[in-house]
Amino acid sequence: MTSSDISIRREDDVVVVTPAGEMDAVTSPALAKALDAILSHPPHGVVVDLTKVGFCDSRCIGVLVSAYRQARDLGVGLVVAEPQRQVMRLFMIAGIDQVIPIIETVGGAVDGLKG
Repeated sequence: MTSSDISIRREDDVVVVTPAGEMDAVTSPALAKALDAILSHPPHGVVVDLTKVGFCDSRCIGVLVSAYRQARDLGVGLVVAEPQRQVMRLFMIAGIDQVIPIIETVGGAVDGLKG
């Protein structure tokens, strides 16, 4: 995954990060880099839109948990939105749904984080 496979947009004081494709050991570092850059100038909230992610492995989960903890320590809300069924299943098996808030829609996630 290159930076072109990750779109970033701002809705007021909430940043929406949308990776596309498969998130694995090769592609997850690009997501980590994008999230680190966003959190270096913390917005009010961050939505990781997983609508376009068809696969997520343990490296991806590690990136999301790390970003969630970093955001929490900064007082920034970070949520995951619209994971595809197979990704959501992995999150549930790994217990990620108990750690990171998972919101049904991107719009709902953005509205919930707006200051």
